[in-house]
Amino acid sequence: MNLEFTPEEVEFRKEVRAFIEENYPKHLRGVGAREDLSRDDMLAWHQILGEKGWSVPSWPEEYGGTGWTPTQKYIWSEENARMDTIMPLPFGVSMVGPVIYTFGSEEMKAKHLPGIREGKVWWCQGYSEPGAGSDLASLKTTAVRDGDHYVINGQKTWTTLAQHADWGFFLCRTDPNASKPQEGISFILADMNTPGIEVKPIKTIDGGHEVNETWLTDVRVPVENLVGEENKGWTYAKFLLAHERSGIAGVARSKRGVERLREIASTELLEGRPLIQDDEFLRKIGQLEIDLTALEFTELRTLAGEAQGKGPGPESSILKVKGTEIQQRLTELTLEAVGHYGHPYFRGFPEDGSNEFPIGPEYAHQAAPNYFNMRKTSIYGGSNEIQRNIITKMILGL
Repeated sequence: MNLEFTPEEVEFRKEVRAFIEENYPKHLRGVGAREDLSRDDMLAWHQILGEKGWSVPSWPEEYGGTGWTPTQKYIWSEENARMDTIMPLPFGVSMVGPVIYTFGSEEMKAKHLPGIREGKVWWCQGYSEPGAGSDLASLKTTAVRDGDHYVINGQKTWTTLAQHADWGFFLCRTDPNASKPQEGISFILADMNTPGIEVKPIKTIDGGHEVNETWLTDVRVPVENLVGEENKGWTYAKFLLAHERSGIAGVARSKRGVERLREIASTELLEGRPLIQDDEFLRKIGQLEIDLTALEFTELRTLAGEAQGKGPGPESSILKVKGTEIQQRLTELTLEAVGHYGHPYFRGFPEDGSNEFPIGPEYAHQAAPNYFNMRKTSIYGGSNEIQRNIITKMILGL
């Protein structure tokens, strides 16, 4: 593998860096994605990128993609990580968007792809249920055909940021008598303002409101909102999850996180010396960097495969497993580095209106919430245990 950037790629990096520095909203600089942001704040950069034509770099050019090479996409990710930008939410760009342009009707593409691309429509995902998480094929939510509508009843859980969503994509059982649980499932789009949809907040251990439970009671959805064929939703769901898992790896963001960790460890003291000089802590950082480098090369090989026309395959499970494990180790080491300064935030930030002043350096305030929030990464997108089963079967052939 040639690790040297070509002169054209060096110029592309300069172009990307200049664009981000000139156009990223000033009021969002230094603001982490984990902080409590408004809907407008979370969509601001997406909409700027939409105007530039850079919001969906992995999409085919005919649907608004950039036509960038794998190396250019890699550079793009690195430069956004360097600036800690709040990137376009994956639910539209990386998840339902590819499903729609691959399996949806022309009318569906015309209706939904522009809003996703421009950052004007917020999507949420209705997959998991209280009794169907990693065993997603056991889902109970039903969609019964009634003339030119489906009537949906059921409950979804862990619906991320559904409190802001305009539209959702739901897996529903349309054939309860199918011979296998994976059969008889359909992929249906729903306007979140449809009567019968109720979103209830779930407060997480870090003190935030990021996920929800979604109740669907006699929700009438037009038949034209069915993606592809009825009862073929499991195929589309697997396609979506492969794209999601590839994105979960978050290599560029983890690389930036390691840089911040080294900065913190250079400031914090252990027995009068900078923590970065402690042999054991330095060993932990070194091992993390080795694993992250190996993951980076795996991601580059996957991107190169996509450039040759190969979609994300079972190797996306490797990216998901190792990527999330690295993210968890990174937040754990960061919490270890800030030490007792992280203790006041073990249950998240105080409620709005509190007159309590932050304790310790600014970099310590998010260490505990980030640590607790990242416990979920090895579960969502298909638990890591399930991903290891996929690797065993699809890659190792066991």
